[in-house]
Amino acid sequence: MKQFYNSKSLLRLSFLFVLLFSVITVLNSCKKDDDDEFQDHVVQFEVKTSTGGKIISVVTQVGTTQNTIYNTTATPVTSPWTSGEFFVNSSQAQLNLDANANMPDATSELTINLYIDGEVARTVKKVGKGVLTASLDYSFLEP
Repeated sequence: MKQFYNSKSLLRLSFLFVLLFSVITVLNSCKKDDDDEFQDHVVQFEVKTSTGGKIISVVTQVGTTQNTIYNTTATPVTSPWTSGEFFVNSSQAQLNLDANANMPDATSELTINLYIDGEVARTVKKVGKGVLTASLDYSFLEP
């Protein structure tokens, strides 16, 4: 009986198998890179107080860019304050919102919201009298 496989054909077959496996591996790794791309999101900040509360200051930060919206005790802003909608790429990673307000009584509420793509992503609520401070942060990199 003849030897069906000789060493040369086994070597060729092994080389073909390794080559095919390498090509499939490279193609699969390229697919994963496409899934990890950053996306644009519609973002909006909001600061609200209960009746009688006066917003003193609002500070927003997108990525490394900080923006102080109000910083005055002479002419506080009435509630609610919204930033308006803007686009943020998820590569910016970090969003921050800080606000303080002067509240008239112990049941007064200061609420800050972060909307991403039209839905509330984070909310922080503080209750009390006097100057209340609320702060929230959001990272696109966290699951």
